[in-house]
This record gives sequence, C-alpha cells and structure tokens, in this order.
Amino acid sequence: MKIYKIATIPGDGIGKEVVPAGQQVLEALAAGSRGFGFAFQNFDWGGDFYRAHGVMMPADGLDALRPMDAILFGSAGDPHIPDHITLWGLRLKICQGFDQYANVRPTRILPGIDGPLKRCGPKDLDWVIVRENSEGEYSGVGGRVHQGHPIEAATDVSIMTRAGVERIMRYAFKLAQSRPRKLLTVVTKSNAQRHAMVMWDEIAVQISKEFPDVTWDKELVDACTARMVNRPATLDTIVATNLHADILSDLAAALAGSLGIAPTGNIDPERRYPSMFEPIHGSAFDIMGQGLANPVGTFWSVVMLLEHLGEAAAAQQVMAAIERVTADPTLHTRDLGGRATTAQVTQAVCRLLAD
Repeated sequence: MKIYKIATIPGDGIGKEVVPAGQQVLEALAAGSRGFGFAFQNFDWGGDFYRAHGVMMPADGLDALRPMDAILFGSAGDPHIPDHITLWGLRLKICQGFDQYANVRPTRILPGIDGPLKRCGPKDLDWVIVRENSEGEYSGVGGRVHQGHPIEAATDVSIMTRAGVERIMRYAFKLAQSRPRKLLTVVTKSNAQRHAMVMWDEIAVQISKEFPDVTWDKELVDACTARMVNRPATLDTIVATNLHADILSDLAAALAGSLGIAPTGNIDPERRYPSMFEPIHGSAFDIMGQGLANPVGTFWSVVMLLEHLGEAAAAQQVMAAIERVTADPTLHTRDLGGRATTAQVTQAVCRLLAD
C-alpha cells in the first residue's frame, strides 16, 4: 500500500483548527481501504515558535520538509508580530525555497452558498486564477535608507525575469487548454508599468503561439476587477503577477461567497520539491479558538493535494462530500450566515467519506 508523507504546518490563528480538521478528512479517506494511506508529521512553526526562538521556522526547516510528498499549511500571521516577519519567515520561505512558482486558486460557487452576485449562477463563476508565485512584486528586492530622518526613503522593486514569466505563462496556457472552455485572460498593467509589464505582455504573445487552440485576451488589472463583478461568465482561467493575483483571488473568493471556502496550491510543476496546499483565509485571530472557522477552504485544499498526488478518484470523493455539506444550510459556519462549528462541518464530511 502506498503511504504518502504529509507535512502539516498549522501556523497561526485558526490554522491550528483547520489543519487538524484537514488531517481528519485525509485519515477518514484513507480508512476506506482505497489502497493508500498517510504518514503525517506536524511542524509547530509560526508565531509561537518565533516567540520562543526568534525565527518563524528553523534554519534547516526546508531540509525537514524536503522528503515529504506534500505540505498542508494553515496560515501565517500574528497580531503581535510584524506581518513582513510572519510572511517572509515562514510561508514565503517555503514557497521560494522550494520554487513553488505556480500558485493556483480555483473559484466557483459551491452548492447551497449564496454568493453576492445575485444575477450570477454557478455556471457563470467557475474560474482558476494562476498567480506567479516566485518573483514580481514579492521578490523582496529593495531597502530603506536614512531611517528616522526627513529624507528617509524606501524602495520595493518588482523583478520579472524572462524565464519566470515564460514558465508561468506556459503553465497557465496548459491549464486553460485542459479546461472545457480553453479560455485564458492575461492580466496586466502595462499602460502604467512600461517595462516589466510590457515584457509580460510580449511573452504572453510568444507563448500563445504554442497553444493555437486556446482563446486568450488581455485585461488591465483594474478593469479585471470590474469584469469579475459585471461579466463573470466571460472569464475562465486567469494568469496574473504575484501582487495582482493575490488581490484578484481574494475578490474571487468573496464573490463566490466567502474567503473561508477558498483553497490554493503552491505548486512546483516540475515536482523537484513538495508542493504546499492551504486555505487563503489567513489567521483570523478574532475568531481563533471559538470553533467558528470554516474548514471548507482547507478541505478543498486537500482535494488539490490529492489531485497533485495523482489520486484523482479520491479527490473527487472529497469534493463530492464538500458539496453535499455546503448544500445543507444547517452545516454553514458563521461566515456563510450559519451557526455550525468547525467540528460539526468536519464530522459531516468525515461521515460522508466513511459511507
């Protein structure tokens, strides 16, 4: 029997509640004699680790993760620690250290969830956002000088390389090609950012020639926000830079009903390193420890994890269980207007997997 090695990193806030819930779902799945199992190793990295050791994760943390088949991550963020420390010290350290250059975020309206776009049906909002995850606006290049003085200055430099843009464009075109509509929107801001974003546009044109069966268009990022609201059915697969896709994917999750249901995968398409899967909702310290966290985003991330491992049938079973649970209003958590707890939703999904 195949045993997959899964690293669990709950991180901060409600990550400590939803990641164990995700592990329960995987354990319930494996208990059904499906020919595979899981060996979990938990890593207590995050804000508490920082308070004890001065770093978000150990210096040799990547070496500990390297043998894993996949990583299930919760969240990074602590109100008592500056955001740039929590992000760069944990999540981005893993993403960049393992060159997980494709951040993939599916979005659709699940059964039973009332999205804010009243004229939008489930078939009108079925997107995948591909986020360049290794460079761009989050390259970490820049600095500060003359701190504390009137002449203080700070820079953050967006770095885009031809190799980095080519590989994310090629990944996005391939993903669009695999979907029924074969439709891709390339998000840009080349009207104002006239160097790197112009190169981004030029490379999109070049890569598009490799995929003549994919219909594609270009949209300025500000116009894309309006298009997502006013004409959602015209979008399918979307590719954007690190910052642009970060913002657009949160808008997409809100339009689908809640950030609590949205998943993401940080993918190394070449499979040199383990890929990492996580909900996008963040640490949400305001509801931490109250049993209010929606675990659906984590469960959908588990679906992506299973797909990445090649367990497509198991992934479909988990997705079907998620959809049956969201279709029941009595199992909606507070973010969806209900009163169900994290544990109740988790138990419901596990029961369905056990049937």
